[in-house]
Amino acid sequence: MKECYLGVDIGSISTKGVVIDNDNNIIAKDYIWTEGNPVNSVKKLIKSLKSQINGDYILKGIGTTGSARKLIGLMLDANIVKNEITAHAIGTISLHPDVRTILEIGGQDSKIIIINNGIIVDYAMNTLCAAGTGAFLSSQAKRIGVDINDFGALALESDNPVKIAARCTVFAESDLIHKAQSGYDLKDIVAGLCRSVVLNYLNNVGKGKKIKGPIIFQGGVSKNKGVVKYFKEVLNEDIIVDDNGHLMGALGVAIISKKYKTDKVYNFNMSNIEFITKGLECNGCSNNCEILKIFKNSKLIDTWGNRCPKGATI
Repeated sequence: MKECYLGVDIGSISTKGVVIDNDNNIIAKDYIWTEGNPVNSVKKLIKSLKSQINGDYILKGIGTTGSARKLIGLMLDANIVKNEITAHAIGTISLHPDVRTILEIGGQDSKIIIINNGIIVDYAMNTLCAAGTGAFLSSQAKRIGVDINDFGALALESDNPVKIAARCTVFAESDLIHKAQSGYDLKDIVAGLCRSVVLNYLNNVGKGKKIKGPIIFQGGVSKNKGVVKYFKEVLNEDIIVDDNGHLMGALGVAIISKKYKTDKVYNFNMSNIEFITKGLECNGCSNNCEILKIFKNSKLIDTWGNRCPKGATI
């Protein structure tokens, strides 16, 4: 039997998963919407991954990353839970060993990772504002009646992108409405939105960073050709977009799980797992902690949020 390893990247918008073999080749992959329910989305994801793998493999490791990594790590009994920066860097380096800069824009956050000789030397994240993210572009596309899947291609038709203030979603929407009412061409408005995402990213997430090539652009927004175009123009550098760029976090944490594997053998039969979280407030002391109790198949497996021993026993 050949060994394989599962990596799951659980974000607020999407859930990504890959299964790799001992040579880090991806033998199964999928990308689905989280829809506000990471537990159910992971169950769907693993069912999909299982259907892509034949019976010649045994699952020897599970890794989780992303915003819900700890919760899903408990659910899957993962042998490694890792932060997004490390996971994305390792996944990217495995395919592009010479990478110096990773630009990543997801649904609701964005990050930059600076790498030197395969080592992370600097990074930054933006999780406080949706301006310049996939959610921002999707909402603006809906506002002007353009399918988000056509957004990038339409932007490429423009030679005169409209200047749009995108440092804040409120200002951007106001500016967008003003430009549309002023009669600007739709393709110029779309191009202006794509360019504003790039400028917002570089002025906030990338501020003060030494961005050098090779540069890899990943995350859902990397599929937008308009945003890729303006990254190239503003940075005056070639921008590499990998076909599996949206899976780099999952790939990275799968590779890490292989490194930390034990004698344990997992399986893909996780659809019947009953996984419930219950929130309550502890009044045992003046902290009034918000406690999260986590149950797996009706058994309490962990308690989060307590700042003193009293909260662990309620």
